[in-house]
Amino acid sequence: MAGALVTSNDAADSVPDWPLAYGKIVPPLVGGIRYEYTHRVLAGVVAILTLVLAIWLARTDKRRSTRRLGWTALALVVAQALLGGFRVLEGHAALSATAHAILAHIFFITVVSLSLFTSLWWQFDVPPLDDSASPRVSTLAAWTTAAIFVQLILGAAFRHGAFGITPHIVGAGVVTVMVVWAGRAAKKRFARVPAIRSSVIWLHATFGTQILLGIAAYWAIVASRGETQPGLTYVILSVAHVLVGALALAASALLTLVCFRLTRPGTEDVLVPVGVDAPVGRGGQSVDPAQSGVATR
Repeated sequence: MAGALVTSNDAADSVPDWPLAYGKIVPPLVGGIRYEYTHRVLAGVVAILTLVLAIWLARTDKRRSTRRLGWTALALVVAQALLGGFRVLEGHAALSATAHAILAHIFFITVVSLSLFTSLWWQFDVPPLDDSASPRVSTLAAWTTAAIFVQLILGAAFRHGAFGITPHIVGAGVVTVMVVWAGRAAKKRFARVPAIRSSVIWLHATFGTQILLGIAAYWAIVASRGETQPGLTYVILSVAHVLVGALALAASALLTLVCFRLTRPGTEDVLVPVGVDAPVGRGGQSVDPAQSGVATR
């Protein structure tokens, strides 16, 4: 969100040096410097928190995959900082700023995934649900996440002047089809699974809001042509569009992970849980289906 405020306020080149700002730790907070400097401070806070997270996971989490993902998040935030410095010192906004935005989304869904992997819900055993249809819901959700990610790349490239808006509009159509397809399949096959149902709700809510904000942001772009400075309406709508786009990506990634966690390739018997959200096992021990609210048909 802070990065979007920099771009929407045309403040990307307000500070010419890095890592200092005009040779100081705290520069004069005037004009576009306010947005750029705030962005840097928040980036530093995120980097410190990610370092703490990575060390914490390394010391307390017994799963090698989770520990590695923590260090991956740290590597991503360091790379993001260096890429931001390259953008300031070397320019090439169409390439470097777009790459900076893309890496931010990768880091974001990495941390979102970690929040799910470290939750108690993820660490409890649950009976797998058979998904006998083709393509599987988990596959559809993964394709949807990939489509949203590509759409965010197209949006970032448009915002930073790499090319026009047409690819972004076409991408919006593709993403709409994927979101509807994945959501309908998930609700049709697993309507009684709370974790999947709630993930679909979040995806549809964020994506629906994103479509409306996209239309409003495009209107604001057209209305502000010829103005010397970005207006408040344009700034609010464009920043909100970027923010909700990231939330839609996170919602789709969570749906993908939840589906991979709960489903497996289908057989003749399909498990339909009454309440998968409730823990059904501890320490790797299974719970009898009759006691865990899972019925077999």
